[in-house]
Amino acid sequence: MSESPPMYAVVSGDRLKLLMERTGTGEPITSRELAAAAGVAHGTIGALMSGAQRRVPEDKARAITAALGVELKVLFIPMERAGRTFVPVAKEGQAV
Repeated sequence: MSESPPMYAVVSGDRLKLLMERTGTGEPITSRELAAAAGVAHGTIGALMSGAQRRVPEDKARAITAALGVELKVLFIPMERAGRTFVPVAKEGQAV
C-alpha cells in the first residue's frame, strides 16, 4: 500500500483572492491564468477560492504558490494524516 502525498490546506479563499489581486510581481492574475501557470484544473482554483475544497497535495500547493510568487506557508497550512482524519501539523510548543 503506497502512502498518500503530503496534503496542504488553504488558509482561506479570501487570502487566495487577495494574493491573486497582487502577485509577487505586483500584477493581478485571473483564476484561469493561475490554473494554467500552476498546471492545475481551473475548477481546483475556483473550489479553493469558494471554500468548496480546502486541501491539495503538496505538489499542487507548491505550484500554486510559485505561480503567485509567494512562499508556501503564506497560503497553505501543512496537514498530517492521523488515521482517516487530516489535522494541522503542530510545531513544537505551538497549539493547533
